[in-house]
Amino acid sequence: MLKLIFWFLLCLNGLLFAYSQGLLGNGNGNEREPARVKNQLNADKLRLVPAPIARPNPVAEATPTLPAPTLVACIEAGIFSPADARRFEAQLAPLQLGQRQRRFSRASTDATSHIVFIAPQGSKEAAERKAGELKNLGVTDYFIVSDNSALKWGISLGVFKSETAARTLLAMLGKQGVASARLTTRPAQPGRLAFRFSGIDAATRAKIDAITEPFAGIDTRNCE
Repeated sequence: MLKLIFWFLLCLNGLLFAYSQGLLGNGNGNEREPARVKNQLNADKLRLVPAPIARPNPVAEATPTLPAPTLVACIEAGIFSPADARRFEAQLAPLQLGQRQRRFSRASTDATSHIVFIAPQGSKEAAERKAGELKNLGVTDYFIVSDNSALKWGISLGVFKSETAARTLLAMLGKQGVASARLTTRPAQPGRLAFRFSGIDAATRAKIDAITEPFAGIDTRNCE
């Protein structure tokens, strides 16, 4: 009888231990492992959320807009002799101005011009030797005359509207040791040539000015 009671109590303790560990469930059949997992995850409430798609920043990738060049309405250069006009035109050719460049006849408005010069040297070589002497004396503003005028192969040192300005230059050259410089006047020459440029930007104007500068007595100005 005691053995029977012993084994009964032993089995009862085993059942209580198994129940306390959840091995026997709670009697409603819903606490097995698959059910608990289902309740914990709430599978019917799950929703897939698409990952965000990386989009390029349109502001960052936009090509920067360069400012439009400032256009100069109209400028003129002149007045040229026919020979100087041909040389001037040849030097303008690399700019490819096309319809923006026009040549026209224009008489000088001055009755006379005053020229400081060195007499013709007889040949291009002699004129270049004389120019070398001027450089040695510190004179750099001069122009070898190569057209068919009376001053061909002479050296122009300046052309002025005012005789006073011409004489001032002549005196300065004398102080530098240029003893062969002379002053003469030249009457206005009808039928000379000028150039007009339209629709150009500031950079192109600077190039035209640089080409014009070596021509004695010629400058660029706004169109009248």
